[in-house]
Amino acid sequence: MFQTRAGIPDEWPRERVRVGHVTPRPGHPAPLDETDRRLVEQLRADGRLSMRALAERLHISRASAYSRVERLHRDGVITGYTAVVDPERYGFGISAYVYLKISQHSWKAVRQRVLEIPEVWHGALVSGDYDLVLLVRAPDAHSLRDLVLSRLQTMPDVTSSHTVLILDELPADGHQPEL
Repeated sequence: MFQTRAGIPDEWPRERVRVGHVTPRPGHPAPLDETDRRLVEQLRADGRLSMRALAERLHISRASAYSRVERLHRDGVITGYTAVVDPERYGFGISAYVYLKISQHSWKAVRQRVLEIPEVWHGALVSGDYDLVLLVRAPDAHSLRDLVLSRLQTMPDVTSSHTVLILDELPADGHQPEL
C-alpha cells in the first residue's frame, strides 16, 4: 500500500504509470484495445471463423490473431462458443419470462435447482419487485403450465411467481448491439 500526496492509500506506485499507457493491475486482465474489440465483434457475428479469415478481416497477422484470441480466452473475455438455435424448430413452441420472488438469502440454493431445469434457457438475479427472471421454453402450453405450476412455484424458497408469454422475439443471430 502506498500513500498519495493527499495521504489517501493507493495500491499503485506512481512509477508504474506512464503517460499514454495503461498498466494492468496484478490479477486483472489488460484493457481491450480497438483491435481486440473488433476481433470480439467478428467472433460474436461468426464464432466459426478461422484464424486466417479473422486475421484477414482485421488486417493483422495470423500469429497476432491467434495470440489475441488466446489472451481473450485466458482473461475470461471470451468464455466459449455456441450455436444460435431457433427454439421453435428445436421443439420449443412456446416461450415465457417467469419472474420469481424468493426467500431472503436463498439465491444460491434456488440457483442450483434452476440450473437443473432444461427448459430454463437463461436466468438472472434482478432488482425490483421480483428477485429472478427466467427465460423458459416449452413444447406447448400444457408443458409450460406444468413447468410453472408444478416445478417452479413449488420449489423451496420460491414465494411467488409471475409469468409473461412471449409473443414474438428479436433475432439472436449476432444482431446484438456493438460493445
